[in-house]
Amino acid sequence: MYAIIRTGGKQAKVHEGDVIDVERLHAEGEVTFVPLLVVDDKGKVFSGRDQLKTAKVTAKVVGESAGDKVDMFKYKAKTGYRRRGGHRQKYTTIEVTKIEAPKKKAAKAAAAEAGTPEGVSAQAAASPAAEKES
Repeated sequence: MYAIIRTGGKQAKVHEGDVIDVERLHAEGEVTFVPLLVVDDKGKVFSGRDQLKTAKVTAKVVGESAGDKVDMFKYKAKTGYRRRGGHRQKYTTIEVTKIEAPKKKAAKAAAAEAGTPEGVSAQAAASPAAEKES
C-alpha cells in the first residue's frame, strides 16, 4: 500500500516504514497527513475527496536537518556593486508509521448523502441526459 501526501508545497509518494525529508514542520512526536491518493495492496485506487476524508497517513518526527548552502552573489561591472548572501533550507525527517485506507462505510455514506446510488457519480446522475433516459 502506498499514498501520495502533500507537505511544504510538494508531493511525496510514501510507503509504510519510509524515512523522508520534508520541508520544515514545526511539530514534535507524531504528525498526520490527509493523502491526495491511496493505492491499496490489491491495486485499488482511492482518489476522491469524499473517500479520502477518512484516510490518514501517520508519521513520526525523527529529527531535523539543514540542506546544502546556496550561495548568492550579485555583481555589476564598473560600479562597485557587489552583494553576497546565502540560504540554507531546513528539513524535518519523518518516518511513515501507518497508512490508513478510506473506510468503506464513509464511501457509502458520501454516496447516500449526495442522493446517488453507489458507483454512479453525482455529476452523471444530475446530467440532463440521465433524466431523459428515465
